[in-house]
Amino acid sequence: MTDGPGPAVRDPGLQPERTRLAWRRTTLSASVAAVLAVKTALHGGLSAAGIIACALCCGLWLGFLRVAHHRIRALAAGSPPPALAPRLATAAVLCAMALAVCAAVLVV
Repeated sequence: MTDGPGPAVRDPGLQPERTRLAWRRTTLSASVAAVLAVKTALHGGLSAAGIIACALCCGLWLGFLRVAHHRIRALAAGSPPPALAPRLATAAVLCAMALAVCAAVLVV
């Protein structure tokens, strides 16, 4: 006797495509924010604090870009995408939060 039909296969539909596009939009907005942060940091001339802030913003932007492109590639693979690894999710959140703190410091 069988217990019923086999396990249901999940049909993700267009969700991976929408998620991939959302990651691309987020990457674009992070790029714009990083460029504006660098412009703001260097606006008054070169200073040690401005150069450090630029280097920090660029490093955080590169870290976020790496995580985002890893996820974009996973979503574009065609098969049902795996869940985002906790390590990558944590890295994305920390980079975004650190960029927000850098932006707040540059504005004040």
